[in-house]
Amino acid sequence: MDLRHWPLYGLRLRTPRLELRLPDLRLLDELSSVAAVGVHGPDRMPFTVPWTDGKPEEVARAVFQHVLATVADWSVQNWTLSLAVLHEGEVVGRQDLMGQDFGVRRQVETGSWLGLPYQGRGFGTEMRAAALHLAFAGLGARYAVSAAMLDNPRSLGVSRRLGYTDDGLETGVVRGAPVTLQRLRMDRARWEEHSGVEVTVEGLDACRAEFGV
Repeated sequence: MDLRHWPLYGLRLRTPRLELRLPDLRLLDELSSVAAVGVHGPDRMPFTVPWTDGKPEEVARAVFQHVLATVADWSVQNWTLSLAVLHEGEVVGRQDLMGQDFGVRRQVETGSWLGLPYQGRGFGTEMRAAALHLAFAGLGARYAVSAAMLDNPRSLGVSRRLGYTDDGLETGVVRGAPVTLQRLRMDRARWEEHSGVEVTVEGLDACRAEFGV
């Protein structure tokens, strides 16, 4: 692939078990198929935007369109890096890293999901650690924030293992009903204390300016 016009396709994050990369059309099709199989049980909704509602083919199409939209809508003032997560060459989920006015604020937000067959194996911690390494070590972030519903202990557990601390509660609305979210926050010093996952980054120099740094 010629990367002159969108060098972000050359960015690679690697951990001992995972590779994270902006998906081309083939990988995006695989990622959409993983989402269609399911990312949570039918009795719960862990996302504030209920994008998993709908038939499997509708969920797959929504993922496909959303990731393409993150590329089309990218700007240095407001960007979402939506990475496919691969284990032994197989797509297992998605890890997002987001920044608004990052060049000034130096703050990122994360979001992620794993296909049901790949949960409970520590991948969630490893892929978030990769995104945080990119943010703090690669881009010079000062803060990282996240949020999860109080009834989502897996997501909260990942955040706390990686060094986030509680940052208050807020009320969201999901499917027309109120939900309580735990906000979490981490500064650079906390990240340095808890960055125990080995991460390597390839291709960042070619696209560093796209992040506003």
